[in-house]
Amino acid sequence: MAEPFAFELVSPEKQLVSGEASAVLIPGTEGYFQVLADHAPTMSTIKPGVIEVSMVDGDTTKYVVFGGFADVSPRGLTILAEHAVNVEDINSDDIKKRIQDAQEDVEDAKDDHAKAKAIDYLDQLTTLEQAILPA
Repeated sequence: MAEPFAFELVSPEKQLVSGEASAVLIPGTEGYFQVLADHAPTMSTIKPGVIEVSMVDGDTTKYVVFGGFADVSPRGLTILAEHAVNVEDINSDDIKKRIQDAQEDVEDAKDDHAKAKAIDYLDQLTTLEQAILPA
């Protein structure tokens, strides 16, 4: 059995998780990475995606996040999400609205850098939509 570590998932709206985890899979901007006990201290930005949390009691829960930061320290893992929701509570209308807003951001981009950033975010959202919503 994996060693437990302190884990918190927090969004501006509320604290979603606080407890002892055995593993957490995170969508980092440089790629997915998994945190276990005694992970090297790390600070990473996270992209829109799904965080998979395995608690020491055996429960595994998935959360959709829309950006934020992951902070791994000797005390444990804290994820500060821009917005997070349990996958079971996901609202397909919310995802579709975010995609529509991102499409408008692409069209309204004032320069190449802004357009590239908007396209990247739109790609992340559409990938997320395909991964979690029924066809």
